[in-house]
Amino acid sequence: MVMRRHHLTCAGIAFALYLHHLVSTIEVPLDLPQPPTITKQSVKDYIVDPRDNIFIECEAKGNPVPIFSWTRNGKFFNVAKDPKVSMRRRSGTLVIDFHSGGRPEDYEGEYQCFARNDYGTALSSKIHLQVSKSPLWPKEKVDVIEVDEGAPLSLQCNPPPGLPSPVIFWMSSSMEPIHQDKRVSQGQNGDLYFSNVMLQDAQTDYSCNARFHFTHTIQQKNPYTLKVKTKKPHNETSLRNHTAMYSARGITETTPSFMYPYGTSSSQMVLRGEDLLLECIASGVPAPDIMWYKKGGELPVGKTKLENFNKALRISNVSEEDSGEYFCLASNKMGSIRHTISVRVKAAPYWLDEPQNLILAPGEDGRLVCRANGNPKPAIQWLVNGEPIEGSPPNPSREVAGDTIVFRDTQIGSSAVYQCNASNEHGYLLANAFVSVLDVPPRILAPRNQLIKVIQNNRTRLDCPFFGSPIPTLRWFKNGQGNTLDGGNYKAHENGSLEMEMARKEDQGIYTCVATNILGKAEAQVRLEVKDPTRIVRGPEDQVVKRGSMPRLHCRVKHDPTLKLTVTWLKDDAPLYMGNRMKKEDDGLTIYGVAEKDQGDYTCVASTELDKDSAKAYLTVLERPDRPQDLELTDLAERSVRLTWIPGDDNNSPITDYIVQFEEDRFQPGMWHNHSRYPGSVNSAILSLSPYVNYQFRVIAVNDVGSSLPSMPSERYQTNGARPEINPTGVQGAGTQKNNMEITWTPLNATQAYGPNLRYIVRWRRRDPRGSWYNETVKAPRHVVWNTPIYVPYEIKVQAENDFGRAPEPDTYIGYSGEDYPKAAPTDVRIRVLNSTAIALTWTRVHLDTIQGQLKEYRAYFWRDSSLLKNLWVSKKRQYVSFPGDRNRGIVSRLFPYSNYKLEMVVTNGRGDGPRSEVKEFPTPEGVPSSPRYLRIRQPNLESINLEWDHPEHPNGVLTGYSLRYQAFNGSKTGRTLVENFSPNQTKFTLQRTDPISRYRFFLRARTQVGEGETLVEESPALLNEATPTPAYTKNHVDIATQGWFIGLMCAIALLVLILLIVCFIKRSRGGKYPVRDNKDEHLNPEDKNVEDGSFDYRYASIGIDEDNKPLPNSQTSLDGTIKQQESDDSLVDYGEGGEGQFNEDGSFIGQYTVKKDKEETEGNESSEATSPVNAIYSLA
Repeated sequence: MVMRRHHLTCAGIAFALYLHHLVSTIEVPLDLPQPPTITKQSVKDYIVDPRDNIFIECEAKGNPVPIFSWTRNGKFFNVAKDPKVSMRRRSGTLVIDFHSGGRPEDYEGEYQCFARNDYGTALSSKIHLQVSKSPLWPKEKVDVIEVDEGAPLSLQCNPPPGLPSPVIFWMSSSMEPIHQDKRVSQGQNGDLYFSNVMLQDAQTDYSCNARFHFTHTIQQKNPYTLKVKTKKPHNETSLRNHTAMYSARGITETTPSFMYPYGTSSSQMVLRGEDLLLECIASGVPAPDIMWYKKGGELPVGKTKLENFNKALRISNVSEEDSGEYFCLASNKMGSIRHTISVRVKAAPYWLDEPQNLILAPGEDGRLVCRANGNPKPAIQWLVNGEPIEGSPPNPSREVAGDTIVFRDTQIGSSAVYQCNASNEHGYLLANAFVSVLDVPPRILAPRNQLIKVIQNNRTRLDCPFFGSPIPTLRWFKNGQGNTLDGGNYKAHENGSLEMEMARKEDQGIYTCVATNILGKAEAQVRLEVKDPTRIVRGPEDQVVKRGSMPRLHCRVKHDPTLKLTVTWLKDDAPLYMGNRMKKEDDGLTIYGVAEKDQGDYTCVASTELDKDSAKAYLTVLERPDRPQDLELTDLAERSVRLTWIPGDDNNSPITDYIVQFEEDRFQPGMWHNHSRYPGSVNSAILSLSPYVNYQFRVIAVNDVGSSLPSMPSERYQTNGARPEINPTGVQGAGTQKNNMEITWTPLNATQAYGPNLRYIVRWRRRDPRGSWYNETVKAPRHVVWNTPIYVPYEIKVQAENDFGRAPEPDTYIGYSGEDYPKAAPTDVRIRVLNSTAIALTWTRVHLDTIQGQLKEYRAYFWRDSSLLKNLWVSKKRQYVSFPGDRNRGIVSRLFPYSNYKLEMVVTNGRGDGPRSEVKEFPTPEGVPSSPRYLRIRQPNLESINLEWDHPEHPNGVLTGYSLRYQAFNGSKTGRTLVENFSPNQTKFTLQRTDPISRYRFFLRARTQVGEGETLVEESPALLNEATPTPAYTKNHVDIATQGWFIGLMCAIALLVLILLIVCFIKRSRGGKYPVRDNKDEHLNPEDKNVEDGSFDYRYASIGIDEDNKPLPNSQTSLDGTIKQQESDDSLVDYGEGGEGQFNEDGSFIGQYTVKKDKEETEGNESSEATSPVNAIYSLA
């Protein structure tokens, strides 16, 4: 097993981030008087965009709030005098607004910000403001450059000087990037170097481009054009990049020589902290390889990077030890040369000891130290409140000694801001440090009663930031004990932090920090909790699985139970997407149907708010073969070539096929196409080729698992051109407007073009042997003929042509010009009502001359205007029925009975509908109604059954009444059917039972004058005490209620209940209490409506549904105990009125025609409290 583990704690990370705070100075709370401190300022070298307003930042804090002023070029800058310049409120930031005009260049210069209050003056660095510049490229005429093949060449760029310097890159005049490699590359100065020139270098021109950062503009230099003088013409692709290319071309191979830098040695100076870039570009045939070395040692480790095909060496963040001699070695098979570069590292000033704010109490001593280094050694200058310290008023308590100022016996009123300036020829540093004399008792700056949670055995830190003057002494105590914590596992730092090398369980408790000086003391408490670490006790293991299998990766975690655990998975160090195939479980991850994309590193990360643990394993998926290698082209011919390859590893699944693909770089560069397929037993094949294709091949291996990755491409092979052999296919002519015809076709692909400048000769004429042919030559696969008559046939030919000639004579195709809307409407529209939901239509067809196009269909638009029933709202949405073809009759069905309809007809062609016919009106007769919306059955007692129903959703006429058929049944036996008829307004019925044991089946239908409608069938629910079906009528049936033992048992129970009631009444009347614990076991839900009115719903009792499984109020329960979903109500879409209808040729609807019942209402509570045994049980409870 290989399982890589990593454990981190959040506290540990935070501890590392805050280590530097342990020695930092104490901050003065902002509510105390203090001199200014610069908190934000612009960079020293500040370049701005000339199109934007200028913002020079300067912000400071202090008490009182500082007042800001500026100098420009060493002189006071009066902000109030310039209307374009303003200063932000409570800030020193300058805003220079150019919205009303002005030149940004007028504001270039050196700015410095001053922040003053009653206790001193702080200075910003000197900000050198410059406006970005992007000058135009100077006009110049570039002549054609003639060069011998194999000779070196450099194309100079010489970009215009910009601010900042532009980014240089080379492209052709058609904006195609110039391909660069070890032979052709761009130098750091922007020039383009050719180690040796080849014939193919003349196929493009070369233009230097400069991109300017702020303006986001690109300026292009006039392009260079190369003329390469060669000794031998050759097939430009057959030997490209071939090892024998130079000898075959008659080019003399030469030893390397340096194009840049010149000579055998040079020197370079770099500043400490910057990047050093060394460059060597050499010429030679073949192109040389470059290697880098440092004299007397190795190249700097960890910060060295080779760039530009090893021609450049970059050393980042240079330091003094990087000085020395470096040399580059350029070599090819003809020899080698070297160039030595002497590197000198200078340094702008950098801090050794930056002065820090100094807080003193009256009478205390202190010192400010300003130590800096550089090369050359920087000079140190002290200032106080922005003025040279030499010119400041004498201060007997202050002594300047070089890089140190010593203060003795300071007094209140001696506060000031001191500046230290360290400078040499390469730059300067400026630091502000104030001296504040205060008399302040101790105060704790942290929140009170903090809770700190840490992981056991980890280093931790308790913070107690404080302030006071004199600086208080801070001590730590644990759990109120008197011993100071410092030493052993504890280390107290000057800034108030208490560090523990290793937190243990016994370190839990309450820690108190106490800050004390001569003016008093302050304290705060911190509660520390030590938690168990998070550990993965069983992590994932490396696995090798087959594609389609189901691997499982384990991740069992042990953690502190008081912390919330989160387990996440990573794949290849990125969050794992949990799709349908990934199932995350408590102790692992299962992958269903593993695929190639699932291969990789899987990391289980178990984390809490304090720490995390991770374990990694690699999942290997066995499947597709490795890619073929080392493709080689031989037996080169006009129309064929032999391709040979070396098979890759089959990964334990034999290779069954090889697929050869090709790519050409003229029509679809970068697009690969299948060429041919070969058995897996071969590794060489002769490929047939097409003319004028610059081929490149690759091979894909296939086994039973899948296909390999494509091989690396072969070298290119160019075939000669020829005239096309085929013409375009798929030629069509159709109008897009009424006065045109668009001719389109499928263009030839790259292997069918056969030559350059592929074009198409389009010919057309009206379909008349005597007509004249028109023609047009185009390159796009489309041509539009305008000013054509409406919908007339045309003969069309499309012939391919290239620079080598034309294809054979093309076939003739028939097309049509554009259609216009029909001019006439169907007439004599007649309607015959077939039944309550369908009508038959006949009409007189329009004359073909009026169609003005291809007849598609006749179409009948109709809409329901009203219902013959009063006060019934109907939707008037228009629908239509299509009658395809040239016909004069049809049927419209799925109409609503007993309604008024309107109808009109049109004829339709490819352009659209023609004019509409006269509107016809017709009524539909009455039909049979739909079923009643619901039928509810309630059994308040054993003697009667209450029925209640609702009217049909669609009466489809005038209701004349209801018909109810019902019959008793018991198991498989049924009684005779009885019939009850009701008036249309009656919706309730009470049935007196003749048999208290049998159930009843009810059939309810509504009727109109046409007849009875759909039937609604319901059954009464089974009784509560009905366990198994028993025969209703048997000779040996014995009534249990007449048995003596049963009567005696009932009497005993009644007597016992009476005694209990008397005892309870006596205790209640005496004020006594009785326990109700037992009654809680039979607690009834006070929200149950059936309990409140004393009724009981047999639907739940009869099928044994307990309270937890009782259906929701808005659901229906069937007799078999299943819960039915309520269906939506009042939807006219169910009858097709919610959207346009779609019909078949005979006029019937396409799709289902369904009717949904209304949502059932909640059953009522009208139930009598008769002699139901269940009611008796409820009353006793």
